Amino acid sequence: MTQTIAPRVRTLVLLLLAAACALLAGAGPASAHAAVTGSDPGQGAVVDKAPARITLTFSEQVALSDDSLRVLDPEGKRVDTAKPANVSGTTYAVPLHSGLPDGTYTVAYQVVSADSHPVAGAYTFSIGAPSKTSVSVSGQSTDDGVVGWLYGFGRYVSYAGFIVMAGGAAFVLACWRRGSGVRPVQRFVVSGWVALTASTLALLLLRGSFTGSGKVSDIFDLSLLGQVLQTKSGAALVSRLLLLAAAALFIAVLFGAYDKREDAEEKRDLTFGLSIGGVVVAAGLAASWAMSEHASVGLQAGIAMPVDVLHLLAVAAWLGGLGALLVALYRAPADTPVDAPAVRRFSQVAFGSVLALIATGTYQSWRQLGSWSAFTDTRYGRLLLAKIALVVVLVGVAWISRRWTGRLAETVPAEASAVREKERVGARADGGGETADVGNADVSAEGEGDTGLDTDEQPGTESAGPEPADSERAAQLARQQAARDAAQRKRMRDADPDRFGLRRSVLAEAGIAVVLLAVTTVLTQTEPGRTEQEAKAATAASAASSADAGASGALTLNMPFDTGGEDGKGIVTIDVDPARVGGNEMHVYVERPNGRAFDIPEVKVEFTLKAKDIGPLPVVPDHIATGHWSANGVQIPMAGDWQVDVTVRTSDIDEVTVSKNAQIG
Repeated sequence: MTQTIAPRVRTLVLLLLAAACALLAGAGPASAHAAVTGSDPGQGAVVDKAPARITLTFSEQVALSDDSLRVLDPEGKRVDTAKPANVSGTTYAVPLHSGLPDGTYTVAYQVVSADSHPVAGAYTFSIGAPSKTSVSVSGQSTDDGVVGWLYGFGRYVSYAGFIVMAGGAAFVLACWRRGSGVRPVQRFVVSGWVALTASTLALLLLRGSFTGSGKVSDIFDLSLLGQVLQTKSGAALVSRLLLLAAAALFIAVLFGAYDKREDAEEKRDLTFGLSIGGVVVAAGLAASWAMSEHASVGLQAGIAMPVDVLHLLAVAAWLGGLGALLVALYRAPADTPVDAPAVRRFSQVAFGSVLALIATGTYQSWRQLGSWSAFTDTRYGRLLLAKIALVVVLVGVAWISRRWTGRLAETVPAEASAVREKERVGARADGGGETADVGNADVSAEGEGDTGLDTDEQPGTESAGPEPADSERAAQLARQQAARDAAQRKRMRDADPDRFGLRRSVLAEAGIAVVLLAVTTVLTQTEPGRTEQEAKAATAASAASSADAGASGALTLNMPFDTGGEDGKGIVTIDVDPARVGGNEMHVYVERPNGRAFDIPEVKVEFTLKAKDIGPLPVVPDHIATGHWSANGVQIPMAGDWQVDVTVRTSDIDEVTVSKNAQIG
């Protein structure tokens, strides 16, 4: 078997390199972990008169509460007058008191994105001129505080519990069925179920406070719990609890009726039933994460969620099975060692799981990352680099484990044969009527007639066996001798260099897996690289637009776009002069991310005033020069907060529409 390992390892290394290269490739548009992409007034803007409302535009739809958008005056008093509401698409607004005095105002927001993660932040704008403010806009992260830490820890425990429970049960059914009767393995799987159940209940209680106030006192607020149950995340957690009830029944059968089955055909039928049921329950549990997190939103969500389920199942089969193998190697009784077929089968399962992880992980990263810059300049990208490095190290240690597995597979049969021969010789010696040395006492068979009872020849006579006290003493000594023999067999088994090497390498794998799981948990709570970059670009464009508008009186809108096709990324800039009611001159500029102008097949502009149900008013500008289109006499019939939609087509099939709100007139 060891001769076949090297080609497989070379194949695995090539696959890892291919996965790393694929992660560096560009990705199509994908949204998750909502980020602010626009606001009116913009961050740091100074406006001449008080706005009637504040609008925020996010990268995806978000869930709002009554206090999701708050506007505070320089003294920290609220000046918003009603609940925030969705005004169009991903744009949300809150009305303000009329006649607000000059000064610096703070806009604070706390919403929940479509992938269940809370998003919070704040910024300032000024009316008339900037002033001092008593409101602090620092420390707005929702991960701060005791509740945030507890929620993150609960997520880690839930992932670990699922991996231990599902992977341990899969190891027993697929690799080592004798393990269903091994008490340490039973405790290992049951501990996974307990951890997952407890963490799910904790997350359900913590969720309301985590996405709201962040206060410890709100954890047991039943009204918040009722609100959580009506959300997508709450439904996913409740579904997980229901599936855990089915998992408890599965575990009870696996470690109860299944272990007691003696008939081979019945046990085979029960194995088939448990395998099908176990896969269904495990897939359902994995789906409770996929349906409420990153995979559920963005590009190709219908494909991403099944891929995410497969990814979690592969992680459980590999790392959970690894934990079960480690427990078996260290804690299994001497009379039930891990045999050669079991270690060989797990080696094959682990290899297949790694291949599945590479394929599914590459696809997931393709959706969430985006580009080289996102891979290296964002927190998500750096965490992904750390995860890839850990996976590479883990695969390297797993390769060492496969070598020890191959050697152990050759030594285990010989070891088992030697143990059986020793037991057979011992049994023959005990039955031969000779003196057997048990501990420090001699138990002697003094005659053939003393070895049992012959009631036919000696009716009514008493047994010729030992007195009751002597019988108890002999039984006690026999148990002691059996315990010493078992301990000696365990010492001899553990002293085997192949088994010792496998135990060390599997222990190292388990240690790396713990760290890898921690990094993965943080990664699932981190804003994807692409969304982070889009938010930065939008903030920079908004600042540039405000600066341009303040300098010339004209309106300038910069909107990043990505059609998803080849050469589909860039920035479209709209200039409207004088941005007043009546005729306006409009210029459209299209540039690559590096600032160079380039032509595209088509660009269209539409103006919509939704507050008055006016529009969309289409404008098709004329091509003037490379990357430059123009239109004269663009009529704006009424002053207001207009939505400007720009449709950019970069090929026959690749197009996208980007939007921004602008105060015109």
